[in-house]
Amino acid sequence: MKIIQAGSADSVGGVMDDAALHAFIDGDAALRAVLAEVRARMEQDAAHDEAHLFRVARWTVRLAASEGVDPRLAVAAALLHDVVNVPKTSPDRPRASELSADVARALLPTLGFSAADADEVAGAVRDHSFSRGAVPRTPLGRALQDADRLEALGALGVFRCIATGVRFGGAFFHEADPWAMDRALDDGRYSVDHFFTKLLRLPPTLLTEAGRAEAARRADAMVALLRQLGDELGIPLPEARIPPP
Repeated sequence: MKIIQAGSADSVGGVMDDAALHAFIDGDAALRAVLAEVRARMEQDAAHDEAHLFRVARWTVRLAASEGVDPRLAVAAALLHDVVNVPKTSPDRPRASELSADVARALLPTLGFSAADADEVAGAVRDHSFSRGAVPRTPLGRALQDADRLEALGALGVFRCIATGVRFGGAFFHEADPWAMDRALDDGRYSVDHFFTKLLRLPPTLLTEAGRAEAARRADAMVALLRQLGDELGIPLPEARIPPP
């Protein structure tokens, strides 16, 4: 596996680039089979597409590297973490990661993974979800959870938030009160409200040092975008709406 040494101060041993990730999967029959299974189950959802899985895989490998986690398990966990994608509006949403973990635990031994490795991957998949509210118990679990939460932040987080809001019939923001200063936040109806109910509150919840640093950087970019939005609307973003770091 080709690992490109990171030049940034928050590097965790190295960074797997996109080409290296695809080569790593292509060179492992079991991972190819995992990806094929995921593709067969995948629904049309721009926020949870194949590219999302690959980005989560790269960050999981990176964040888990200093803990000595096998990159093969990191990639398998990332590919399977959303294999059962329950809609956010469903009452079963908190069980999505549990259902995905069940698939991982059943599938991986049939592809040559040991029972212990299958259990480790399944545990990480089960506990990664924000909806579940769990704190992962293993280095792989912590890396996977952080990698998935990074996807909710920065430019990618903005695109994914808007895509999800539009998918469920939401508006970008409340036209008269975009910052919800005189109304209750309602992220089911307004995508920008989701920045304040969840997204900008994520950085302190990340469990790895490199994950927290990257989350803070991405959150700053989101706040800058909101400030720009306020300038364009003529309704400045109130400082009170920005969560503390």
